[in-house]
Amino acid sequence: MVIYHGATDVGNVRTNNEDIFFISEAGQYCLVADGMGGAAAGEVASQIFADTAKAVFAGHDGLSEENTIARVQTTFKLANEKILKHVGRNPHDQGMGCTAELLAFSKNSFIIGHVGDSRTYRLKNNTLKQLTKDHSLVQEQLDQGLISPEEARHHAMRNVILRAVGVNASVALDILKGKKNPGDLFLLCSDGLTDMIEEIAVLAALRAEGSLREKTAALIRLAKQAGGKDNVTVLLSTIV
Repeated sequence: MVIYHGATDVGNVRTNNEDIFFISEAGQYCLVADGMGGAAAGEVASQIFADTAKAVFAGHDGLSEENTIARVQTTFKLANEKILKHVGRNPHDQGMGCTAELLAFSKNSFIIGHVGDSRTYRLKNNTLKQLTKDHSLVQEQLDQGLISPEEARHHAMRNVILRAVGVNASVALDILKGKKNPGDLFLLCSDGLTDMIEEIAVLAALRAEGSLREKTAALIRLAKQAGGKDNVTVLLSTIV
């Protein structure tokens, strides 16, 4: 059994929220999408991604790993096509797209689809591990040894992403998978969380006593206390 809780907040600076999260207990999946493109376009892209997942995962029984991976891949592919079609019909929305995290469960496994700089973490045995790698200019420079981790955190171009859903004719998708373990806690979040607070603060909030609702609220509160410069979305799921 998997239990979930998510929340999103506009933050302290933005006037609209381009983030979205969605949880389907019946479909055994959850997602976070962070829109880009300004005005209403970013939130439209995020909504298209969420709606596509709902359609693709309809009737998902959560048993076959192969089937679950196929549905994750199809969600990203179709959402990419739908966003591009929307832009074709609405040229003023040119440049819209979204980053996305999609976490789905099969009988014995978890499967993650990842594009962009939103992130998925797992807390296992009191150790927090970032499972995804940012598709960003700063991460690329970090991988090449051109900048240090500390420089990366405060880099002026840390929000320049190299991959997104709905930007190119095809979407380059990372698929990650692993074994489901009782007690594992997954965190899906937009960069409005991770740009604001250090990983050690995230770990402390997740380790603290309390429900998933309380942990989610604590993380959003920390991001806003640190400046809340972007929309912030937090979604937690744990295997019980």
